[in-house]
Amino acid sequence: MKKNILFIILFSLITTISFAQKDATETTGVKEKDYPVTGAFESGTLIDAQTTVIPAVKTLEFGIQHKFGTIENGSSDMWGVYGSSNIRLSLNYVVAKDLQFGIGLTKKGMSGEKNITDLNAKWTLLKQTRKNTIPVSVALFGVAGLDGQALSSYETEEVQVAFHDGLPNKIQFSDRLSYFSELIIGRKFCKEFSLQAGVSFTHYNLVGMKYDHDKVGVHVNGRIKVTPQGSIIFNYDQPLKIKQISEQLTWTNPPKPNLAIGYEVSTGTHAFQMYMGSTSSLLPQDNIMYNQNDWQNQGWSIGFVITRLWAF
Repeated sequence: MKKNILFIILFSLITTISFAQKDATETTGVKEKDYPVTGAFESGTLIDAQTTVIPAVKTLEFGIQHKFGTIENGSSDMWGVYGSSNIRLSLNYVVAKDLQFGIGLTKKGMSGEKNITDLNAKWTLLKQTRKNTIPVSVALFGVAGLDGQALSSYETEEVQVAFHDGLPNKIQFSDRLSYFSELIIGRKFCKEFSLQAGVSFTHYNLVGMKYDHDKVGVHVNGRIKVTPQGSIIFNYDQPLKIKQISEQLTWTNPPKPNLAIGYEVSTGTHAFQMYMGSTSSLLPQDNIMYNQNDWQNQGWSIGFVITRLWAF
């Protein structure tokens, strides 16, 4: 089943590239240079998701992501503001045209009992053009996370070991690793509206007995521009139930979908996003694998994202 999923992703990518190249070669008359569409999104980050946008070469991006606790306790903890919060700081650098590498540090929980260091990369393979010789933008995004929590924080009885035998509580370095990869396809339909869709694969080397090592997800997100600097933004992540890659006999606690909606204000070098979302995590693999917040039952959290660009 894993081979079939990878085949579908690769087939979709090859088909998209083939059609785009065919459109580009079937022009009639005098060939005019077709330039990429600009302004599909104001930032490379859209709430918890990634966009196909990568800044110019030698651009450094500093990002701050913050998410409060859920609103279910109401005024007792100021609708999650005084509850458990998650924070991620990141630096991303564009090393070559349409190629970006980054590093991030994530603190989870009120006292930082779980911390994750991640390395990530994004590559824009295709860019939508103004004359539609290339109708969509296509990007690949990947994250590798290293869980730095204390050994005592791990489960000692109900864990599945991915790469080694022995007692469950003998955690090795490889057990701390998790991975997320996504194929993103986006299009700017008009000045006011841009939309993206994606398919992802998540893998954890070490999980609890009630979880799978692998999870496939689908994603939809977009932006509706309402003022010259303001936009309504939204994001939806849906983990899929695929029995062929599941290790569970019954679906006792499948991860719940993530729904988020917010507002973005942007300038040439800054983007600020304020939103309500139904996941407490900030890393995409956490969102897909572990989210138990129900957006239909007060499982919302307030969050914001700030990005700042420097050109060198």
